[in-house]
Amino acid sequence: MNDHAHDLGAVREATERLLSAAGTWDDAAVTEPSRLPGWSRGHVLAHLSRNADALANVLRGLPMYASSETRDRDIERDAPRPLAEQLADLRDSGDRFLAAAAEPGDRSRTVTLRNGVTDSASRVPFRRRIELELHHVDLGVGYELEDLPDEFVTREIAFLTDRFAGHPDVAATALTDEDGRDWSTGGGAEGAPAAVRGPAAELLGWLSGRRDGSALTVTAGPLPALPPL
Repeated sequence: MNDHAHDLGAVREATERLLSAAGTWDDAAVTEPSRLPGWSRGHVLAHLSRNADALANVLRGLPMYASSETRDRDIERDAPRPLAEQLADLRDSGDRFLAAAAEPGDRSRTVTLRNGVTDSASRVPFRRRIELELHHVDLGVGYELEDLPDEFVTREIAFLTDRFAGHPDVAATALTDEDGRDWSTGGGAEGAPAAVRGPAAELLGWLSGRRDGSALTVTAGPLPALPPL
């Protein structure tokens, strides 16, 4: 269940954690490659800023982005900016998102995100937190999947396994972490079911496309291939 006050507090904390880490850089660090193919760290920061505004749009009943082309163009435009501009934009856009999320309204309503994806308005703050936490890892500055809050890791695993549940290209898969917590996903593709076990951070890395699953133990079938997010 979504806890609005908790989720907004977690978004604030994740934002401050990222700002504190990036605040130790110099301008040259912004231009260095991130872990995302073709993106510098500046691209990641620019994406996070524009994503905050986009999710505020969603909460206010507006299109998330004017178009995919506009989204991509804005990220390319903002990526080369000096560090101080990047950080100010990230903070200001984050504040705008939090203000939009704090506005009264029916949080059970359905909202439309990018590419026609729909969700409950109540889950938009958690979606913002996902962006902040996983892209902090993508910056490649010492914040790893193992450093993510455990509560976030288990919730994001549940979010992603739900996303792939019944997917026509994913075989039935049971996941178990080292603490015995269980999830299931897939089930829409033919083939033997798979049982996947490993540390929660490794399960999250595999589900989110950030690790190849080689650290996981697979029984009763091969490690399923997952579609891109």
